[in-house]
Amino acid sequence: MTQTTPEAPVRRQRAQIKVRTLRTDRWWLTPLLTFLGLSSFLVYGVWAIIDQSYFVEPYIAPFSSPCLATSCPEGARFLGLAPFGDWYALPPGLLILGLPGGFRLTCYYYRKSYYRSFWLSPPACAVQEPHGKYTGERRFPLILQNVHRYFFYAAILIGLILAYDAVLALVHKPLGLGTWILLLNAVLINAYTLSCHSCRHITAGRLNHFSRHPLRYRAWTFVSKLNAKHQPLAWASMFSVMGADLYVRLVAKGIVAFPYA
Repeated sequence: MTQTTPEAPVRRQRAQIKVRTLRTDRWWLTPLLTFLGLSSFLVYGVWAIIDQSYFVEPYIAPFSSPCLATSCPEGARFLGLAPFGDWYALPPGLLILGLPGGFRLTCYYYRKSYYRSFWLSPPACAVQEPHGKYTGERRFPLILQNVHRYFFYAAILIGLILAYDAVLALVHKPLGLGTWILLLNAVLINAYTLSCHSCRHITAGRLNHFSRHPLRYRAWTFVSKLNAKHQPLAWASMFSVMGADLYVRLVAKGIVAFPYA
């Protein structure tokens, strides 16, 4: 009696596709719009750092808050403090922009956005990327993305300061258009910050039994609902902070002078 052996599995080679993608839709539109949107934020941020028209009582431009130098205009200093002394060579925006800027730069959603739009890694699903190998975020400088959780604490502080600026404007000028613009911006900024994945993990990410921590579970549930809106909140807060900042500067320059500005 002869013994038969099972046939060896047939190895199928990967299909050799010479074109970059077989997609026929406008897959390039999303990374293009993302590139333009993020580029506008970068360009505006650089201009805002240089521009000195950032305060008109009771409004202070978000990109320059908190103002912590003795060179800040009277009434613009946060709580009257000036721990940075005389920083005449450096605009106030440069002193604090690195904190919310670093938070957005290392944000999980923004990573996906600029990886696809600036680095084309990959530009879209089912589209070949131009890079020869993939190393993820295991090497320098991308391994520094892990500091995102620490930028989160700084972003919380900046969000509270912007909320304080908005409430201060509400007390001194409740009918001012700028007051409501600053309030809306503060709400969106804090909502975006709280919707962060790091916030969700810090709230109750390490708990094994939610039943033993009902308050943290409720907080985690709230943050989880915000987290589902992290992408739209990221874009809405980005444009709101640019819009609020620009509005204050236009009022400070005298370009916008509505009766209730």
